[in-house]
Amino acid sequence: MQVEVVSDVVCPWCYIGKRRFERAVGQLRESGVTLDLHVRYRAYQLDPRAPLDSPLPVREAYALKFGGHARADDILANVTKVAAQDGIQMRMDRAIRANTLRAHRLLKLVERDAPELQADVNEAIMHAYFTAGLDISHLDVLQQCALDSGFASSEFERALVDEAPDANLNTLVTADVQWASERDITAVPTFVINDSFAIPGAQDVDVFERLLRKMLTR
Repeated sequence: MQVEVVSDVVCPWCYIGKRRFERAVGQLRESGVTLDLHVRYRAYQLDPRAPLDSPLPVREAYALKFGGHARADDILANVTKVAAQDGIQMRMDRAIRANTLRAHRLLKLVERDAPELQADVNEAIMHAYFTAGLDISHLDVLQQCALDSGFASSEFERALVDEAPDANLNTLVTADVQWASERDITAVPTFVINDSFAIPGAQDVDVFERLLRKMLTR
């Protein structure tokens, strides 16, 4: 079963959805269900025009997008509460919103060279952003996320720094965005199974379990 997860690393619901999906898979396997899963993460940018080198505190970014600090605070408080129920500590008070292009380049590099580590690197980047309050547009931060996940490469700088971009990785990121557009995916996360069935949003664990069981019978 091929599962393609369309997500952005600064999307809180993508982090929550990732955890719930992985828990559903784990519970199915613990119950004796055989799952031959191949999961890959496809790039999506919620704000592709965000500057690469001028990060903004998340509270300010949300205030600009949703019409003021009061509304931003309500949204951030709600998602932080939901995330905590899924074992995720979100520190939105210190999170820094930055352009995610470099992070997606890294994930494409990992997918190319060590696809079994892509989910772990994705998790590390999200933790750096949501919990540690780090600027995930910085090369050093992204490199540490990769190293902490067991991925090392001599190509970090060439692949991630804009002054010497890796054209192939850029093409792969662009292709992911186009792939989602061709399937009318306009919100993340979206979990696409066997390129024939899409699960939108951070569904509850039992919903993921039920839908995965259903796909196994097809």
